[in-house]
Amino acid sequence: MKQLSKIISAGLIAFSTNQAVAADVTIEIQNLTQGLYFTPIATVAHTSDTSLFEVGEMASPEIQEMAEGGSLAGLTTIATSINADVLAEPTAGPLGPTAKVSGSFMTADTNTVLSIVAMILPSNDGFIGLDNWTIPTEAGTYTVYLNAYDAGTEANDEIVGGGAPGVPGMPAPPFLTLGTGGTGVTATETNNLIHIHPGNIGDDSATEGKSDVTNTIHRWLNPVAKVTVTVQ
Repeated sequence: MKQLSKIISAGLIAFSTNQAVAADVTIEIQNLTQGLYFTPIATVAHTSDTSLFEVGEMASPEIQEMAEGGSLAGLTTIATSINADVLAEPTAGPLGPTAKVSGSFMTADTNTVLSIVAMILPSNDGFIGLDNWTIPTEAGTYTVYLNAYDAGTEANDEIVGGGAPGVPGMPAPPFLTLGTGGTGVTATETNNLIHIHPGNIGDDSATEGKSDVTNTIHRWLNPVAKVTVTVQ
């Protein structure tokens, strides 16, 4: 699988709701879901012969780290051979339902495609994803809708856990209202390749049942995010 081998440090360009830099490309991302949250988002412009992820392929350790725990550390330090442009803010707060986040950057001439990733909460290894979308050369405003993907690295047990890569269980940050005592929806992952996420199942019990996810709040259908790209 082709991997992006360099992403500029996230500290160089902030991606937040209150900071924007005058540049050639402005990106706005909106959460379209009823009850899901997105962890800090990595938006990367890079060359067309590289990829952050590829559907139908195994997830890289860096994608696993992002999809299971929300960390962008691996994606922002993986290598140094490609001069990618990135909007990322690891310390940004979660993007809640209907909320938007935006940022701007100037892409290098060779960085002609756009990729976007962020973990979905609550989920075991779900993430929003845009893979190698060609950045238009003509000035204008363009809209892209993003699906939710499953990294295929962890069983979707829907039980609260630590959220560390390779450790079963979902992260449970304080802004989420999740149940306890779930026995687990499943203990296996039959598709270990990156694929469209089947969605949370959930249940209606806060203290028992199979899932710690609430079925009236945390289920979803695609698309889960709206991206508006403005090219100057």
